[in-house]
Amino acid sequence: MYFGPTPLDQADGAILAHSIVLPSGVLKKGRRLGVGDIENLRAAGLTSIIAARLEADDVSEDTAAARIATALAGSSTKLSAPFTGRANVFADASGLVLFDAEAVRRVNAIDERVTVASVAPFDRVTQGQMLATVKIIPFAVPRAVVEATEVAARASRISITPFAPRNAGLIITRLPSTKETIVKKRHKVIADRLESAGSRLGAVAIVDHDVSAVARELGLMATEGCSPLLVFSASAIVDRDDVVPAGLVAAGGNIERLGMPVDPGNLLLLGAIGDVPVIGIPSCAASPKLNGFDWVLERILAGIQVKSKDIADMAVGGLLKEIPTRPQPRTGAVEHQSDGRHAPRIACIVLAGGRSTRMGSNKLLEDLAGKPVIRHVVEAATASQCVSVHVVVGHQAADVRHALDGLAVEFIENPDFSDGLSTSMKAGLEGISYHSVDGAFVTLGDMPELTSAHLNRLIAAFAPKESRSIIVPIRNGRRGNPVLWSSVYFDEMRAVSGDTGARHLLGQFADQVTEVDLQTDAVLTDVDTPEALAALRSRVAKLHSD
Repeated sequence: MYFGPTPLDQADGAILAHSIVLPSGVLKKGRRLGVGDIENLRAAGLTSIIAARLEADDVSEDTAAARIATALAGSSTKLSAPFTGRANVFADASGLVLFDAEAVRRVNAIDERVTVASVAPFDRVTQGQMLATVKIIPFAVPRAVVEATEVAARASRISITPFAPRNAGLIITRLPSTKETIVKKRHKVIADRLESAGSRLGAVAIVDHDVSAVARELGLMATEGCSPLLVFSASAIVDRDDVVPAGLVAAGGNIERLGMPVDPGNLLLLGAIGDVPVIGIPSCAASPKLNGFDWVLERILAGIQVKSKDIADMAVGGLLKEIPTRPQPRTGAVEHQSDGRHAPRIACIVLAGGRSTRMGSNKLLEDLAGKPVIRHVVEAATASQCVSVHVVVGHQAADVRHALDGLAVEFIENPDFSDGLSTSMKAGLEGISYHSVDGAFVTLGDMPELTSAHLNRLIAAFAPKESRSIIVPIRNGRRGNPVLWSSVYFDEMRAVSGDTGARHLLGQFADQVTEVDLQTDAVLTDVDTPEALAALRSRVAKLHSD
């Protein structure tokens, strides 16, 4: 192909390289010039143009694009007509995309003038969605290039494996502490996933978190023809001898793989009873957000066998929590504003405005190991991963401020401190309203055994888009403080009144609560009486002497 200056007497049939504005109108780039066009160009005073002229062995851009797209298109696909050197391949059914990614790379390595861009293998698509686009860069390419590309494209055919309707079985195990709302939510989110792929739940069983119960229901559902079988465990599956995998083996099944290099979704179990696939569902699937469970479930619903190696191959691209456009965002009151690409921005509100009526003096100012009680708490907060620390003061505010001299904190005045703890919490929430934070601790000022490591571990558990938007420390099954709240609850917390905090919201949003055992009594210990202070001083003195 020739490209460059072209005299008008040689321009008949040439392809215009750049648009030209004429009194009679615009001749656009890519136009194949005819006699009338050339006359108009001459009438405008032009003697030559920049154009392309095809030679005997050239294939025009549209023809080349159509030929390569045709070679690329596999089953359940359709093609668009080529235009300006581009031809597209579309899905003609909903399902998963299958092709050899390495073969597509080979296509693009043949000649820089031919490009093929595609979706990723195993992407879920809907009918009519674009799968690939072929673009020819110049106005023509040599026939040999087209033929070589066609051969490579046939080796990388892009096809759709449609979803087939199935009747799945779902087993949800529960512990005595498992709330009914959690069971209902798990039931719904799995049913919704299946329905979106044209399948349904054929059987559902709610059973105790027990090996024999899981085995019994797996056996029954397999006999009844349910497939696949899905088990949503009340507790994360962490070992091949855990309840769900042990139940699978007891039912006559086998374990293919426990664990996957996809996050969220690491704790997935894959196995089978005969030819019936069995999936132990990771807890992150309680959210409709994309996770590793979706990748495995979708392949099975599309009739694609999944083995241990297939799961291992999901590693690259498996860090789903970093994808800004991860689909299916949650909606409603508990939707989190963070996009998941950054570490959460957590503030710490320290309540230090109370009157300490049971102590008889301001407990926050009492000496403990050479410094005031309140300073221990605030030093832990400022040394943690919290982005800001806010101390709410009221009673003896000047003395509290003095006790925290030199620390990087913001003080918030609560003029209504005598009306109870809730007023200090609300003052703290109002004080951080102009900060862009994803959540906040509400920390009592009289818990001096808390450390920055304790706070950081609670922050590490915070993942609202994985249904972990309220983090509660526990010790021996008892809930303690401080609680980490997502910012989506701040409005509900501001509505609290009296001498109480926001504990009642833990029940209201139970499906968002995650308990973290910090293995310390520090989360349960506060200083309300002289006796409690004396016991604390004794413990601290013993710790230092040891």
